[in-house]
Amino acid sequence: MFKDLFNFRIFGHSLGIDLGTSNTLIYARGEGVILRMPSVLAVSRRNGKVLAIGEEAKRMIGKTPQNILAVRPLQDGVIADFEITQTMFKYFISRVQRHHILVGPKMVIGVPSRATEVEKKAVMEIATEAGARQVHLVAEPVAAVIGADLPISEPLGNMIVDIGGGTSEAAIISLDGVVTSNSTRIAGDEMDQAIVQYLREKHNLLIGDQMAEKIKISIGCVHSPSQEKKMRVRGRDLATGFPNEVEISSGEVSEALSSVVNTICDMIEATLEQSPPELAGDIMERGICLTGGGACLAGLDKYVSKRTKLCVKVAPDPLLSVVLGTGKLLEDQNLLSNVEMTSTLES
Repeated sequence: MFKDLFNFRIFGHSLGIDLGTSNTLIYARGEGVILRMPSVLAVSRRNGKVLAIGEEAKRMIGKTPQNILAVRPLQDGVIADFEITQTMFKYFISRVQRHHILVGPKMVIGVPSRATEVEKKAVMEIATEAGARQVHLVAEPVAAVIGADLPISEPLGNMIVDIGGGTSEAAIISLDGVVTSNSTRIAGDEMDQAIVQYLREKHNLLIGDQMAEKIKISIGCVHSPSQEKKMRVRGRDLATGFPNEVEISSGEVSEALSSVVNTICDMIEATLEQSPPELAGDIMERGICLTGGGACLAGLDKYVSKRTKLCVKVAPDPLLSVVLGTGKLLEDQNLLSNVEMTSTLES
């Protein structure tokens, strides 16, 4: 009994959440980023029971028997499977809210800037079902600008390009709002698939998504570096059906990713073309900021700069920009009121 009293709190933590296709990150007010886990679940095909969530479930991808399914319930930045996402979300919240609480937490959640009303409502419902007393939705590019410490409230144009797992978004932001934006469902996942396809066609080798992601992180690049890197890759030989190993170079990875990178650059250029003239001048002076996991791809900033003829920089913490932005909004109610996408729900 006394142990239960010790673990009891009246209010839950205020939480900033980046609910991403590949990873979910959670920021607790006063503590910083306290959770970063893959947005993956492993479920039984027989009875629907959840067998693993997060890192453990991700390790199962491509290795499960027929009776187990490893699934990512968010696709292209939005909820694809409501019930499984709800289960995953509740689990993540339980990991960061270890005390018994009387009043649920306030949550600020990043969503794609072009999310539909149905998609936004689904996020709100999942958060309230997890016990949130207040839910605020903010556009991910807006949160990324705040997380990257750019001056969002001033009459200045800031251009942000957020390349996540499921979507890439480019937005021009001024005076606490999105002036113009574009998005494409071409991002990190498509980079992985491009590497899979390249090895199939050029080396007759079939690999899985996790190996492709490992290649992308280890030697992925946009232009062949002066000192080329190489990596041994294992998979199944499509001619013999037996396991095989080949060596792949960073130059080959660059070739594999070229189509995906060019599609993202086309989106960036389209956003620049839609910019009001006054803001275009600001962007020429201030440049473009890259955030998200895709921003870590070697040479991407230089390639985007070459395409747009603008200065391009990578945010200080590109993987954390959105969740850090939601965390800062927890501390600034006035700014939150200005940038939120949907009216607050209270339970």
